[in-house]
Amino acid sequence: MNRGFRALTSVLLAAVYAAVAVPVGVNLAQADWSPAAKPAAAHPAQQVPTRLSGPEGIGILKDSAPMPEPKILAGVLDNALAFDGAGSFTGTVADAATGQMLYNRSGQEPRIPASNMKLLTAAAALSVLGPEETFTTSVLRGSKPGILVLRGGGDSLLTAGKSGTQATPSGGFAHAGLATLAAAAAKQLKAEDFRGPLTVVVDDTAYAGPVISPGWDPADVASGQVGPVYPLAMYAGRTSAGGSVYAADPALAAGQAFRNALAKETAGSGITVTGGVARGTAPAKASEVARVQSAPVADQIDYMLQESDNYVAEVLARNTALASGKPGSFGGGTEAVREAVARLGVPTGGMLITDASGLSMRNQVSTVQLAAVVASITNGANTSLRAGLAGLPIAGLSGTLDGRYTVENQAGAGLVRAKTGTLNEVTSLTGYVVTAENRLLVFSFVANGLDNSTAQARAAADRAATALAGCGCR
Repeated sequence: MNRGFRALTSVLLAAVYAAVAVPVGVNLAQADWSPAAKPAAAHPAQQVPTRLSGPEGIGILKDSAPMPEPKILAGVLDNALAFDGAGSFTGTVADAATGQMLYNRSGQEPRIPASNMKLLTAAAALSVLGPEETFTTSVLRGSKPGILVLRGGGDSLLTAGKSGTQATPSGGFAHAGLATLAAAAAKQLKAEDFRGPLTVVVDDTAYAGPVISPGWDPADVASGQVGPVYPLAMYAGRTSAGGSVYAADPALAAGQAFRNALAKETAGSGITVTGGVARGTAPAKASEVARVQSAPVADQIDYMLQESDNYVAEVLARNTALASGKPGSFGGGTEAVREAVARLGVPTGGMLITDASGLSMRNQVSTVQLAAVVASITNGANTSLRAGLAGLPIAGLSGTLDGRYTVENQAGAGLVRAKTGTLNEVTSLTGYVVTAENRLLVFSFVANGLDNSTAQARAAADRAATALAGCGCR
């Protein structure tokens, strides 16, 4: 199955993912579309799916589909984006096929984007690393017999158990397990007839620099918005699957889990795993004992966008930096992201990137730039970016949009696909939608300067996206 149509945890979500406005061609005329939820009077491409779509249910968007009239659209969106309270919106709506600007509300003005920053990180990782790339966690021989080195290679989604499928609120993805790695290492040691004491050290030297970004508010770190970033971590840096508490030292926590699994696998074999776990480095030409591979980049990006995971975003940026010949640091990651999106044709004037997750209040990205990133994902020349489509939450159904569009703005449920963003003074929504007249539009709405008005601004962004979905606007 195409990654853009990866199955979710329920038949309903699987149907919607297959059916709701997911372009997979190089240009709009080649894009595949299926029915999606909309009142019966809407275009057939917006009907409620009654079964999983097959090839016979896929329609084709045409360049001849009418575009909204900019003046009429401006009136609709200006009204939708009005809200009570402090703060103001900038906004951009563009036609995905032609790039024509249909709505520009101070769209060139740099704004704090919050988690909409993850769209840039996703585009950069997919274009540089590729959707199928995986990251290796390996066990190497130490400087002398009896030492094993667990080396992290940029997988933050390890688990303490066996490799398999890790469930998430919006689906699941393949993951590498430290118990599986320990079993493979133990098997190799037994085959070599190794006997005696064995110690484990952790090599987390793939990354450089501080593990906490200087651009983050210490209060956000203390409140559990993110944790220290290492190239070796379980559960996206957390202490347990589905948990919210970040490990104080994710690399050592992963090392301890591996050590415990190895002790279990070697029990009674003449091998004794001794002591705790400390940091170390593998010799330059150390031979490999065992390895496990991470979930592909495409799956990791799906998870990052659906759940807006800050930790995974920061790790992917550092991995992108390493692949770009830059240090695996916060600075290397932000440089790599900016350069990658520039190569995709996204304008970068006035853009300031200080982290990859959007947690920093120092980031500055305009709605024109955010919309251009979505346009490159949906309809750009780099087809590797298509793998990021499934990660965009569906209004009222999945990810960070599953609790929205359920009462107010129900008309947008199942139709709007967008990345959310929220900070104390910020709300943002960037994504794409197919209009009632079958035209694919990309959009970005970002409100800054909020003060106890986040809920009102969020509802306004949802209202605007819903208006786009139902818009003829001619």
